[in-house]
Amino acid sequence: MTRRSRLPLAPEAPSLVLSRRSASMRLIALAFLVLASGLASGAAAQDPSYRYETGTYAITNARIQTVTNGVIERGTVVIRDGEIEAVGSGVQAPADATVLDASGLTVYPGMIDGGTSIGLTEINSVEVTVDNNEIGDIVPQVKALTAVNPSSTHIPVTRVGGVTHAVVKPSGGAMPGTAALVHLVGYSPAQMDAGFEAVVVNFPRSGRRGRFDRRTDEAIKKANEKAVETIDEFWAEAVRYAAIDSARTASGAREPLPYAPEAAALLPVLRGVTPLMVEANSAADITAALKWIEEKGVRAVLTGAAEGWRVADEIAASGVPVITGPSTGLPTRASDRYSRAYENAGLMHAAGVTVALRSDESENVRNLPFQAGFAAAYGMQHGYTAQDALESVTIIPARIMGLDSQIGSIEVGKRASLFVATGDPFEPATQITHLFIEGVRVPIDSRHIRLYDEYLDREPALSLPGEPR
Repeated sequence: MTRRSRLPLAPEAPSLVLSRRSASMRLIALAFLVLASGLASGAAAQDPSYRYETGTYAITNARIQTVTNGVIERGTVVIRDGEIEAVGSGVQAPADATVLDASGLTVYPGMIDGGTSIGLTEINSVEVTVDNNEIGDIVPQVKALTAVNPSSTHIPVTRVGGVTHAVVKPSGGAMPGTAALVHLVGYSPAQMDAGFEAVVVNFPRSGRRGRFDRRTDEAIKKANEKAVETIDEFWAEAVRYAAIDSARTASGAREPLPYAPEAAALLPVLRGVTPLMVEANSAADITAALKWIEEKGVRAVLTGAAEGWRVADEIAASGVPVITGPSTGLPTRASDRYSRAYENAGLMHAAGVTVALRSDESENVRNLPFQAGFAAAYGMQHGYTAQDALESVTIIPARIMGLDSQIGSIEVGKRASLFVATGDPFEPATQITHLFIEGVRVPIDSRHIRLYDEYLDREPALSLPGEPR
């Protein structure tokens, strides 16, 4: 049995960015967004078939790629109350279940993108739709989750490609805010919260910022030292704040601490509850970042790591997991092989690094499976297989975030975030026929699909008034 569900509405959360724009500009932008939203999803809003469904489902006769327990041929997956109730070749469909015959199809766990700005950035040329960069250099208290736009056109486009979860991260200064994992269904940021947060640290760059950077080597060195000093000074302040808070709690004092939201935001980091996501890309910066992480003694994830292959053994020795990507970029140095970005994940994996993948995109998060395909194709010579690539966008990011008991594979008791596909999800020709996120059956629909259908079925003989016949 199924039931239509609009999901309970929740109050809107405050915006990420401190706006200094005029009221008139806001009104103009609002009108633009309403128009764009109507064009993009107006049909979806009016079409009664575009309702999220919940209930009990049995996906039968399917090839099941569990990720963690091999492949089950001609098996059944039962979904009930948002969870996977049963998986196996001998499982019978419950009498109250909606049966989805998946003969000739494969069931995969939903893919997880380890770093995006989806829902934070809509149209780059429209300033008020870009909500990923807070004012200030060190603002870890700013939570990206509060700024996610659940109605973003990019979300349906992404999830119908099999990406069910994504880390949304702020950008900007040294500590631009706190990233969060979201699942891509819901009507408010709170509904999309998938239970993981991490404070983002953009580790200071020691090199040039591109070929147009005309600074002297001495100026670059001084700027880097100053940036590291700024982070260290704030870190020391946060450590003192944590010590005072601990002493205050132990003494039973009731008076509040001085207002210091930046330092307060690091309390869960210093106490090992929340990790850091430390962005570093050049080999020198990765080495420096690993040393900094070790000195601070915190739980951390290295992100970016574009030149991770250069120092893969060093990363492996540190035990710090990596979320790398995009894997389809250009080489970081002109002297490098063209394929180094493609091989990066495979080379780190071969050295023993725990590697997850990210798209580092907003509108093109949908390309995550193809980036994983590139990583598999070019990593094969280093022992990085298609199965390794699949794990890098499913169970490995789930483990890195401490959510592997809930998502990342098809196992009994886990949240039902999965999709049914006609073939390998890393192949562009593969079609997705059924999609579930957190047990919610999501329609296979997006702006791309609607435009495709509209122009595929257009009337070739249609002529407009005044048009020559």
